[in-house]
Amino acid sequence: MEDFSDVIVVGGGPSGSFCALNIAERNVDVTIFEEHSEIGIPCHCAGHLSINGLKALGLHPLPKEVVENTFCCAKIYSPKGLEFSVEFSPSITCVVDRALFDKYIARLAEKAGANILLKSKVQRLITERGNIKGVEAEMNGKILKIFGKIVVDAEGTSYRILRDAGLSSPDRDCFVSCVNAEVENVKDVEPDTVEVYIGNAYAPGFYAWLIPLKGGIAKVGLGAKKGNPRKLLQKLIHKHPAASKKLRNAKIMRENFHPIPLSGPVKAYSNGFLAVGDAAAQVKPTTGGGVIFGLNCAKIAADVAVEAIKRGDYSSKFLNTYQRCFMKLLGFDVKVMKIARKLLDTLPDEKIDKIIDFCKKTHVDLDLSDLKEIDFQGRILLDIWRKPRMLSTLVYFLLSCFV
Repeated sequence: MEDFSDVIVVGGGPSGSFCALNIAERNVDVTIFEEHSEIGIPCHCAGHLSINGLKALGLHPLPKEVVENTFCCAKIYSPKGLEFSVEFSPSITCVVDRALFDKYIARLAEKAGANILLKSKVQRLITERGNIKGVEAEMNGKILKIFGKIVVDAEGTSYRILRDAGLSSPDRDCFVSCVNAEVENVKDVEPDTVEVYIGNAYAPGFYAWLIPLKGGIAKVGLGAKKGNPRKLLQKLIHKHPAASKKLRNAKIMRENFHPIPLSGPVKAYSNGFLAVGDAAAQVKPTTGGGVIFGLNCAKIAADVAVEAIKRGDYSSKFLNTYQRCFMKLLGFDVKVMKIARKLLDTLPDEKIDKIIDFCKKTHVDLDLSDLKEIDFQGRILLDIWRKPRMLSTLVYFLLSCFV
């Protein structure tokens, strides 16, 4: 292979591939280094995505084989099993096969002209006088030096490359540990309904989910700030008053474990360097969803990288444009979501039960049924807080947090 590429992307996940796609479409030479032998393997999340978010990125509709199901209803369960449901029209979310989704975006990037190198693990950055000039990668048992004008870090949550660039990774206490399992023999679930389980007894500091697929199969998982995720998942399956009725005979076919940063974005630029996706903690602090945020930021990174190459300016001063642009897009929503997450973490299970009961009795679902946007949650609050039911629910929630 050639030892030079205008842009080097570390990691072939959706953020890395989407960044490469948008760069290649501008006729700029870009190479993706993916350490695994196959794009999308191993899988790192359930793949529950907003349809509106995909549309805004030009990725909807997805190929039929990528989409496993779509959803027009959500049910939220309290620790005692109290249920609150919201119906949307039309379908508002979908679940994708993450391996096929990742491969689809990588194929788009490759068709646009990006080079993809599998089994190519970037070991370290090449730095000269404080400027990042390329990478050292292990390929076929050999260490090769590949130079470039800009390195884009899309490595996920290992943060090796981010730290090598002299940047700080998220604080460890901002992470939740997650398990996502695919199970069979699931009973009595509605195929168009996603289920969410909240409460410290089963998912301390986060939540659990049940995402139905087809033929009695579902994706079931949870995140937790403390405790063993595998043991907590077994507790959810066998002891939760609502989930256990559907899952007690379920058999786990496969499961994966991964951390999610809830800190909000970190500094993601340096001389000749940008970071995207989980590598920059571009994740929703409320739900842990990072795909739509990461894809949006990857597109911005591509725009800034292409402009930097046109100008011949790869300095930190210019690449700060990337941070300013994605914080303009995400900043307000992330601040609101961090406050919401902090408040949710203060609630004992007894108060969560009461809040779910309040939502059900006041029919607040009627104020939520016309939602189309679920990714930018700060803006959602601005739109809906004026509705009487939502205002009363917000007041009740805040009182529950502080009284």
